[in-house]
Amino acid sequence: MIFLQITTNPAVQTAVQKSSEQLSLSLWDLTLKGGWIMIPIGLLSIITIYVFIERFIAIRAAGKEDNNFMNNIKEYILEGKIDNALTMCKSQNSPVARMIEKGVRRMGRPLNDVNVAIENVGKLEVARLEKGFAFIATAAGAAPMLGFLGTVTGMVRAFYNMASAGNNIDITLLSSGIYEAMVTTVAGLVVGIIAYLAYNYLVTRLDRIVYILEARTTEFMDLLNEPVK
Repeated sequence: MIFLQITTNPAVQTAVQKSSEQLSLSLWDLTLKGGWIMIPIGLLSIITIYVFIERFIAIRAAGKEDNNFMNNIKEYILEGKIDNALTMCKSQNSPVARMIEKGVRRMGRPLNDVNVAIENVGKLEVARLEKGFAFIATAAGAAPMLGFLGTVTGMVRAFYNMASAGNNIDITLLSSGIYEAMVTTVAGLVVGIIAYLAYNYLVTRLDRIVYILEARTTEFMDLLNEPVK
């Protein structure tokens, strides 16, 4: 009965409500308590997300294939229609088409020269698709380190406030430093984990494209090695 009377007391309810409002923090308020370290961590997160989306779109577009492309190229080459083969390669905006176009242009030269020319184009295509990977990998390692730096600076501030207060130590003197220490650690780890997962996902998608490029190169070279009927 006493408990019910206390909990139904308007004054107690008002105090509890005010206490809950003070304890609740928005994400923005929590971010601000992280201090200046949150600025580079935030920039890393924004740029990482942008690079990931841009590379994802580019890699997905590069991975699309026309199932009849190689069959048509083979038919044109066997029929001696080299110009038609080149025209078809130019109409396809894909790494495979640019590789095969280089191979068609090198036809008539030693097979080793043709193979080297195709592989060089393939390396350039892969390097173009890898643009931005280094930044995401850097963010995966730098973000947690920035978070730990914020932890150190936050704890330094907390101990400095303690030393400055002398015997009048209050928990509020430590709150800002502890907030900075904890918030930056969490933010750095979150951004680092996201960047790490994004990097590995893009690498997996790129490996699939590399496999396709190698398969089409082998298919084209086998076509050139076929005996003339």
